[in-house]
Amino acid sequence: MEFFNYMEQYDYEQLIFCQEKQSGLKAIIAIHDTTLGPALGGTRMWTYNSEEEAIEDALRLSRGMTYKNAVAGLNLGGGKTVIIGDPHKDKNEEMFRAFGRYIQGLDGRYITAEDVGTTVADMDLIHEETDYVTGISPAFGSSGNPSPVTAYGVYRGMKAAAKEAFGTDCLEGKVVAVQGVGNVAYNLCKYLHEEGAQLIVTDINKDAVNRAVKDFNAKAVEPDDIYGVECDIYAPCALGATINDQTIPKLKAKVIAGAANNQLKDNRHGDFIHEMGIVYAPDYVINAGGVINVADELSGYNRERALKKVESIYDNISQVIDIAKRDNIPTYKAADRLAEERIERMRISRSQFLQKGHHILSRR
Repeated sequence: MEFFNYMEQYDYEQLIFCQEKQSGLKAIIAIHDTTLGPALGGTRMWTYNSEEEAIEDALRLSRGMTYKNAVAGLNLGGGKTVIIGDPHKDKNEEMFRAFGRYIQGLDGRYITAEDVGTTVADMDLIHEETDYVTGISPAFGSSGNPSPVTAYGVYRGMKAAAKEAFGTDCLEGKVVAVQGVGNVAYNLCKYLHEEGAQLIVTDINKDAVNRAVKDFNAKAVEPDDIYGVECDIYAPCALGATINDQTIPKLKAKVIAGAANNQLKDNRHGDFIHEMGIVYAPDYVINAGGVINVADELSGYNRERALKKVESIYDNISQVIDIAKRDNIPTYKAADRLAEERIERMRISRSQFLQKGHHILSRR
């Protein structure tokens, strides 16, 4: 892979390699865009098959964070870190403290958080060396477990998508098929149950399924059967790429709205469901509650303020739908357009400000 060509094509700003021999740290920080503010994105630890695969993942994920933060209305850009290693065997205190020193050296250009393979405890170790980290222990003034807040944002976005599909955002009596009932999805089911929705659930974890059946009177189905159930809303909340060539023909839902990342296996699948008349709530718009929540820590965490901001995911989904109808494009493209328009407005505003300042100085 020709990385400079790739970075130029998608307008990346910076790619940083960090290593520390004693601890075994091998980390890659990708900063995509800081037009709206410092780059915020989590640290992922994974056993990549190659260094090139790790770099590609960091680049792809950091660009996704730019779009997620922009659409969420945050004054933050996009970045991401990947640490090469087995999160179950290779972690140690020295590794995360060394990584914290690298973040500190960037002097606020990049702020990290928890991601796949890392924990609150890992963030606490990073915090020993830098303040440019979120998602740390509540004892340090952080927001704590983000799952309920993420779920609340998905719930709000689902209501906005339902309004487009059904003419009302009331979910009472609506049948919602929830794929995966982990921490976020369980809390989502709680919101849906309280409003009177009927739930169909599945998960490879039978205990999680049984818990949802018991607590929310949900109907359980086998994992492969969730796509074809009679329902109003399909909520993918587990693995990505579940909207694909095999599953799309089975779908009976009028709305797709869930917490999972990378729900479309390929962009063309977003085109397919658009042509079918299914209202799709783009994943990085609807599941932004977590990043909105941790971003509030940067101002001194206030849960009421954070939840108020998360409520705006309803408006964000509505705006995406309006752009899709305005430009006659699928909602996944409309979400990208919304992000790009906000970033471009800031670039123009900044350029005009600098030009004005230069003109004033030159007159002096």
